[in-house]
Amino acid sequence: MSEDVNKELENVNEGEELDNIVVLNDEDGNEVEFEFLDLIEYEGEEYVVLLPVEEETEEPGEVVILKLEDTESEEEESYVSVDDEKVLNKVFEIFKEKFEDEFNFVD
Repeated sequence: MSEDVNKELENVNEGEELDNIVVLNDEDGNEVEFEFLDLIEYEGEEYVVLLPVEEETEEPGEVVILKLEDTESEEEESYVSVDDEKVLNKVFEIFKEKFEDEFNFVD
């Protein structure tokens, strides 16, 4: 995916178990729910690690890593896909190290 996809973060607070759920709009304007797992800082940039709540299009347990970008509005955050495989792998390695005791990672 070479084009930047702006996605808006919407706060969803409908109960305890939904505290870490974010709703993003995909490139078709559809709302997709993700569980926010972590925010990773790498080489001066911030990346979010998300787990799709509905796993129709993703492999089971596969996470999504998106780069956080600043916008003009303080109420909105923009996420873009990351095309650099080295960056994705490094961010995922940092995530795995932080959560090695909480998740069972499959190589």
